[in-house]
Amino acid sequence: MNIQKIAFEEINGRLLEFLDSSPTSFHAVAGMKERLEAAGYRRLYEGQSWKLEAGSGYYVTRNDSALIAFRIPKADFKGFQIMASHSDSPTFKVKSNAEIEVDRQYLKLNVEKYGGMLCAPWLDRPLSVAGRVVVRRADGVETRLVKVDRDLLIIPNLAIHMNRQVNEGYAFNAQKDMLPLLGDGTAKDGFLKLIAGEAGVDEADILDTDLFLYTRDKGTVLGLNGEFLAAPRLDDLQCAFASLEGFLGAEPKESVAVHCVMDNEEVGSGTKQGAASTFLRDVLHRINTGLGRTEEQYLTALASSFMVSADNAHGVHPNQPDKADPTNRPYLNQGIVIKYSANQKYTTDAISGAIFKSICEKAGVPYQTFTNRSDMLGGSTLGNISNAQVALNTVDIGLPQLAMHSCYETAGSRDTGYLAEAARVFYSLTVSGDGDGNYQLI
Repeated sequence: MNIQKIAFEEINGRLLEFLDSSPTSFHAVAGMKERLEAAGYRRLYEGQSWKLEAGSGYYVTRNDSALIAFRIPKADFKGFQIMASHSDSPTFKVKSNAEIEVDRQYLKLNVEKYGGMLCAPWLDRPLSVAGRVVVRRADGVETRLVKVDRDLLIIPNLAIHMNRQVNEGYAFNAQKDMLPLLGDGTAKDGFLKLIAGEAGVDEADILDTDLFLYTRDKGTVLGLNGEFLAAPRLDDLQCAFASLEGFLGAEPKESVAVHCVMDNEEVGSGTKQGAASTFLRDVLHRINTGLGRTEEQYLTALASSFMVSADNAHGVHPNQPDKADPTNRPYLNQGIVIKYSANQKYTTDAISGAIFKSICEKAGVPYQTFTNRSDMLGGSTLGNISNAQVALNTVDIGLPQLAMHSCYETAGSRDTGYLAEAARVFYSLTVSGDGDGNYQLI
């Protein structure tokens, strides 16, 4: 597809709707499930036997916060084409027994940091709560999603008169500075009642919760010519969304297309639903055995497989351009970012980088490169962690953005469309290699 034919405005509209309806990883996965089912994908359960058919599409979830969808073109498929992203973003998690009373005049919530966020942007803006509650049933327990869809909380700043040096640098204390205000003294004992009402259950029937703060600011397109897109949770729901767009628009022919969204990347991926878990490996194995294939066929399929680890990248900052590498300087709207790291924080090497560049060229979309400054440590992502479970040729990529790990981030208004189109082409291909560095894109 020529990039002039990408419907950027339409894609951005769907992205912003997805972000607004996905205040937590649970909601993001629920939204993806709805789209997959509307497209005819059938749900599988890890605790049940799988009956797979060539030419069909399926999906499976773990913990309600990670999801893997796949489409099987034929039983004698050549390999797996996998794009992996993550569903979580830095935020604050509500602790148990959350209410804290102050002088009998204020009621605030006890929260803790989830992931490495920028704290300052969370202050002085309307917030609310979303997540899941686990409720009592006669025969066990049941999970329900909740999203308090109104302005509920605020974390008030301390006036400059009481903190004169705040603009010279301030170290936020998560237990002291970052607790949100829920109400005045009359709000006591009201938080769990509110959550019970949102879940449609009696307060006494709530056994446990996974609740998180989210900002009420909606995403928007901005800039003199609509160049930019600002929204919560762009890292990494922008990539998860673009991956699903490409996945649903693809026509797999020789390989199984796999849309993989893991949870808990922001806290190290070391959970049963994270990239370090067996989730991806388990699903790939079950696809292979479910079609009556041997272990050797599984291993040969992995040799003809390719994974794109898609997690957003740092764009050159307009006020701090010196923070970027001197020669690898990604800019918003200049295309998909291929990420490199000599210490293998990113998995890209010359082969996987060249293959992905070829995919972008086939898709007709631009690409650019990123490395950290040699005197700065960078973050890690999904690729190198998941490779410990499923060893594949892998490239680390992302979309360029500003203010990563803020509660309101900025990206380019064209880059989501670029990745969606590259994903569509990627999912329709097979990357086949001879083991000596020679590869074909079929």
